[in-house]
Amino acid sequence: MAARHQALAAKLILAGVALGTLGAATVAMRSPPEPRTTPAPVAVTAIPRTIPAPVSPPKPAPVSTPEPLAIKRVLDIGPIKFGDYAWDTKNVPAGPVVITVDLAAQTLSVFRGGYEIGAAAILYGTDDKPTPLGSFPITMKDADHVSSIYDAPMPYTLRLTDDGVSVHGTEVAWGYATHGCIGVPTAFAKLLFGEAKVGDRVIITRGKSLATGETLIG
Repeated sequence: MAARHQALAAKLILAGVALGTLGAATVAMRSPPEPRTTPAPVAVTAIPRTIPAPVSPPKPAPVSTPEPLAIKRVLDIGPIKFGDYAWDTKNVPAGPVVITVDLAAQTLSVFRGGYEIGAAAILYGTDDKPTPLGSFPITMKDADHVSSIYDAPMPYTLRLTDDGVSVHGTEVAWGYATHGCIGVPTAFAKLLFGEAKVGDRVIITRGKSLATGETLIG
């Protein structure tokens, strides 16, 4: 009996060894699972963003501001009668030309570099065709101009406004008037025409007289 038990135990041990060996073999034959492969990241090339350079707004053209011009000399001529004028450029240096008109005194003065070189009695516009007040640049010169509205000669015209107000030669006599222009004796207009140039200023006032030491706009 004991021998039988021993034989059975030996079989069980052998079986266990065999099973254990088989299990070990089975384990040895199993391959470990392959690791999951993660795809390599794809490099993304960034497209550079184009930002336009800021555009500066155009700068406005500089506006030339007339500079004050001191009056250095006034002609000593006394009152001027209609049709009369004075002109004296002796020893007067070159300089900017400014023309002043006083409608109340009915006179026109010409200054060069601050020196008065000419003066004349004038005609000006009536109430329904008034001569404008203000500072006007000469925009055109025409020695033989003829009015397209009145078909009248306007010798030695210095045009001031778009609607035709000008300084020009005419007969200057008591009781005469213009349609808004400034009329001066024709001989004086010729001298003025030779002195003034386009761009020179004509300052028209009413009742403002100027004396030595005062300033006007050049």
